Amino acid sequence: MKDTNKHKGLRNQLAKILEDKGIIDKNVLDAIRTIPRHLFLNSSFEDFAYQDKAFPIGAGQTISQPYTVAYQSQLLDVKKDQKILEIGTGSGYQTAVLCLLGAKVYSVERQNELFKTTSLLLPKLGIRPKHLSFGDGYKGLPNHAPFDSIIVTAGAPIIPQPLMAQLKIGGKLVIPVGENEQIMTLLIRKNETQFEKHELGDFKFVPLLENKN
Repeated sequence: MKDTNKHKGLRNQLAKILEDKGIIDKNVLDAIRTIPRHLFLNSSFEDFAYQDKAFPIGAGQTISQPYTVAYQSQLLDVKKDQKILEIGTGSGYQTAVLCLLGAKVYSVERQNELFKTTSLLLPKLGIRPKHLSFGDGYKGLPNHAPFDSIIVTAGAPIIPQPLMAQLKIGGKLVIPVGENEQIMTLLIRKNETQFEKHELGDFKFVPLLENKN
């Protein structure tokens, strides 16, 4: 669990790359500079940890490209103490970014292997989400709703209704929608029944699977 000056230097370079690609949220860039991404990867990938690339993390899943993590985080415009639901804990890297931005993070992972690994890893790094659970992300966490924001880190063929229902009025849902390629989609809840929708360009994610635990 080493984090060296070399790693810190590589993180600064990565933050610069993300800034050049259009990430302007200072707090998000600070989180990228701070979080030791190499500790979220299999040690055989350590040398690649600070490239702007996605990598396998086991159970057929990936750790998202840093740009994607930064982009989704920037869209959420996180304020301190906001309640955020994350669908797809994965390696916990996105979870760590949200925690560092001051959010109270509730996260769901459907792969038991990843859930166990990440539940052990985060506390070792001093990162403490409010709630980590093993379950079906399509259903969200109705017992903890409503949420200020919801972030989905897997491609969904449609926007799951339960997630829309668990959003506060004024809240944001950031979700990649599509089968093979996804369009990053931002929904803002206007009132009980109406949502404002923004489509924000193409991304590629592993699929969000329903009822597959």
